[in-house]
Amino acid sequence: MEGAAQLVSTVGQLVGEEYRTLRSVGGQVAELRDELDTMNAVLRMQSDADDGSMDHFVRVWMKQVRELAYDAEDCIHLYIFRVRSRPNDRFFVWSRRLLSTLFSRRRLADEIRDLRARAVVISERHARYGLIREASSRSSYLAPTPRATTHALRAANDPEQFVGISDQAKLLAAKVEKMDDNKERKVFSIVGFGGLGKTTLAMEVCRQMEARFDRQAQVSVSQTFDGRKDLQALLKRVLQQIVMMKPDKEKGIKEEDSLTPGDIDKMDLASLTSTIEEKLKDKRYLIVIDDVWTISAWEVIQSKFPRNNNGSRIIVTTRIDTVAKACSPGSDCIHQIKPLDEKDSEKLFLSRAFGSKDASCPKELAAEMGKLLKKCAGLPMAIVSIASLLASYQSPDSKGMWERICRSIGSEMESNPTLEGMRQIVTLSYNHLPHHLKLCMMYLSIFPEDYVVFKDRLLHRWIAEGLVEEKRGLTLLEVAEGYYKELMSRNLIDPAPFASNDDDGGVETCKVHDMILEVMVSKSLEANFVSLVGGQYIGMSYDKIRRLSIHGIEDEAKDLSPPPKKMAAGRHGRRNVMEGMNLKHVRSFSMFELKGHKLLDRLDEFTLLRVLDLEGCKGLRNKHLRDICRMYLLKFLSMRGTDITVIPPSVGDLEHLQMLDARGTYVKELPETVTNLEKLERLLFSTKGFWSPTWQPPSGISRMKALREVNNIVIRDNIQVAKEIGDLEGLQGIVVYVNGRSKVHEEVRKHLAASLCRTNALRWLNVGDTSTSFDNHLDYLMDLPSPPQLLRYLRFDGGFSRLPNWVGSLSYLVEFCMSYGLLEGDQPFAVLCKAPNLRIIRLQKYFYRGDQLVARTAHNFPALKEMRVSCITQFPSIFSFEEGSMTELETLEVEFYDKQKSIEGVEHLKKLKEVQLRGFKHNPAIESALKLLKEDSDRRSKDNNQFVVGVKYWGS
Repeated sequence: MEGAAQLVSTVGQLVGEEYRTLRSVGGQVAELRDELDTMNAVLRMQSDADDGSMDHFVRVWMKQVRELAYDAEDCIHLYIFRVRSRPNDRFFVWSRRLLSTLFSRRRLADEIRDLRARAVVISERHARYGLIREASSRSSYLAPTPRATTHALRAANDPEQFVGISDQAKLLAAKVEKMDDNKERKVFSIVGFGGLGKTTLAMEVCRQMEARFDRQAQVSVSQTFDGRKDLQALLKRVLQQIVMMKPDKEKGIKEEDSLTPGDIDKMDLASLTSTIEEKLKDKRYLIVIDDVWTISAWEVIQSKFPRNNNGSRIIVTTRIDTVAKACSPGSDCIHQIKPLDEKDSEKLFLSRAFGSKDASCPKELAAEMGKLLKKCAGLPMAIVSIASLLASYQSPDSKGMWERICRSIGSEMESNPTLEGMRQIVTLSYNHLPHHLKLCMMYLSIFPEDYVVFKDRLLHRWIAEGLVEEKRGLTLLEVAEGYYKELMSRNLIDPAPFASNDDDGGVETCKVHDMILEVMVSKSLEANFVSLVGGQYIGMSYDKIRRLSIHGIEDEAKDLSPPPKKMAAGRHGRRNVMEGMNLKHVRSFSMFELKGHKLLDRLDEFTLLRVLDLEGCKGLRNKHLRDICRMYLLKFLSMRGTDITVIPPSVGDLEHLQMLDARGTYVKELPETVTNLEKLERLLFSTKGFWSPTWQPPSGISRMKALREVNNIVIRDNIQVAKEIGDLEGLQGIVVYVNGRSKVHEEVRKHLAASLCRTNALRWLNVGDTSTSFDNHLDYLMDLPSPPQLLRYLRFDGGFSRLPNWVGSLSYLVEFCMSYGLLEGDQPFAVLCKAPNLRIIRLQKYFYRGDQLVARTAHNFPALKEMRVSCITQFPSIFSFEEGSMTELETLEVEFYDKQKSIEGVEHLKKLKEVQLRGFKHNPAIESALKLLKEDSDRRSKDNNQFVVGVKYWGS
């Protein structure tokens, strides 16, 4: 009591009048928060505007507002997490906290006053110079705001324009021409990113099919097409073309239409519509609608063309998959345009840079040409733009110019007129994005060129950065999934090959085309959204760093080959930049320089960090974790693939952490304090060299109410943990094993089975047993009264007397994996074939004990596309497919190891596209299987449904 009284007295003496002044800090923070909301609204409004119409004045003003918004947000977070009292603080704690934060409060009050003063200055400056700008605009001869253009297309008169397009044109023309009993109008869509040659392809199809249609027209829409304002102009362009009749080849004459261009110009929308209807109602017509951006634009346009039964066709080109699907229901009518292959890319480049596709590139320039073509990644517009720029530098001594262009393509696109068209193509797609997707797209500039990004990693980083908006009825992850699908639909990010391993199956990945990435980097640097260090960004300096991404180390400067003195100066300058870098405003730190970096020793300076991504960084040490565990704002922490050996108990102090990824490290156990992380959503952990889980969670895991995914739990004798798993109501994914040698393993199994029946949100389940014996350890899962019905992925690692029947009742199940099951007969297929949406089956080590595994006629599998079998034992020795089984199977992979195995009945798999064999070389069984598979594939050539046969050898 005396201590408390003395403390109160001390507070009164020390604070006095100053305390009364600083009490207003909370109110000022609230006002600053309102100011921040207004600033963000202004930024969003400007972002939603057409970027091309934004002048330099607005850009500069937006940059000032954006920096002010960043600083205001930093100030608010510092208040919340360093100064503000907690609601449950008692008087003694409150008083002590008050004393310890007096200096912080005083400094914070000063910062708020400065921020609000800056806001006033920026506002006044905008008003002052805005008047001058408006007066200047009125007196100058500025062009009017561009409107939507709906012009007629014209084929380019360029003999090289069809490099790599001709084969696609023949294929598409055959589809367009194909007639069946139904002669209704059909719509074909060509979809792909800008610059891939969609318009060229459509025009070539029209040229090849000119004689087969009575009327043709080709018109371009635009990004800003408005059906109320622009439809009339588009229909005029169409009518002008369809009244220009083709000459009759038999009569040798050309009839003239009574309508003149002057008559068409005078028509209103109703007259145009009725006239087009009249001119086309008895004709077979082919219309190209180029560059459609929205479904609403398509719906209003297509309604003006008659649906006659003469086999008429419309070809739509678009960058957006969802638009293509709306235009052309059914995948047979959608053509995904392909990038040029390596051979055609080189031909097109040579034709532009050296005048002919048959020309040869000087050997001194060949390496740089290869690098440039890699950056272009088959994008014709990019190839043409860069090759045209280099057309004046054909001699071998031009190597320096080619190297410079290759190294600085992003900055060249900003300033060089020859590359401006490429930048405009990318920018057009970017401008069409809503504000929240623009931020998510810019965020990809954090990752290096050609970097394959794991989808989950990207989505959870978006969430931690606050880029994902809340939507009623959806989790943030579900909203982020929608963002990802939208960017994929717009072809701004590309799917990369699935990363896979034996434990987790397929993991979705993506990457960004180099040309798109260059523009995103340019926009990110302009907005101070990202600061990039190392690699091609060596030498760049930044004022305030918000998101820091390390791409390389300083020694990479030697690759740029400058003069020795200049190099020395440059290195010294870069060292100064790194050493003097202000880190207190950094909210995101990503390390792609895997050898480590001296910045890791300055982690204590990252005061406001929300995202720390050190995946694969070999420079991370245990000592660094002390600083990491003091980052109270941290939401995303990845140490995946690093060499750390222990995670300290202080990790439990990271009360705002949402994602903790420590997979593939040398950590064997997690501290009990992780159960304090009540906001943690994903807890991912595994130890190098251990195939099964090693973490034994303590009692109290049920406190982690936000937990959605945990991937490494083994329960030995803690019955309470088995019970508490059922209390995690939001749990969507779990890897959980039981130790079969535990004295209470039967009790653990009983309560775990009951818990799994209570996890109604579960989508992803991997359940197994750590015992090395082949007993039926998983039979406790045989008769679950209410198995998780939303499961999409299911894996069993352990023995069953038979596969549970409830697996076949899982309506949403997409992928099933199993090992150590030792099943017999056709019972596994008899159960699995009842799962209506099962697409992938992976059968792995010791899953089966019979000699022959047969897919019966009754095992139809309505959705199965892929089956991969890897079993190092001799069982099963025969894989057999009866007629009518697995009717939709496209990919079959079988592992022979060094055993004598065979595949029978492949001829019954009518939809098969690929068969992959794996095993050691010099195995006669593999050679025999390859021969038979090749013969079966060749027999299908007459029906044009051959499949690819491949083999992967493990050694000699």
